Amino acid sequence: MKRTIQDINYLEETEALAKFAKALGHPTRIKILNYLENQSCCYTGDLLDVLPLAQSTISQHLKELKNAGLINGEVNPPKIKYCIHQENWQKAKTLFASFFEKQTIKTYC
Repeated sequence: MKRTIQDINYLEETEALAKFAKALGHPTRIKILNYLENQSCCYTGDLLDVLPLAQSTISQHLKELKNAGLINGEVNPPKIKYCIHQENWQKAKTLFASFFEKQTIKTYC
């Protein structure tokens, strides 16, 4: 069976949506994104002041967000500066909005 452009786009969009959803699947990551959305950027140490967690735990959450493409990490030895990845953040918002809009149009049993 040959895939159409629409099939490929749908597959890419659903995979991206699932990747973003997985990254958002932990309350700490949502808190980090809320914090970053209100800052231009921050360092791991800044998050230690906001979240009552160990640095290693925060670093692991930052790694997950970075792997999902929701944040950028720029190395400024000995620190890493984190910012929202604006393009992917907007893409995530658009994909989630589209997904939920499609779901509310359908009637449920």
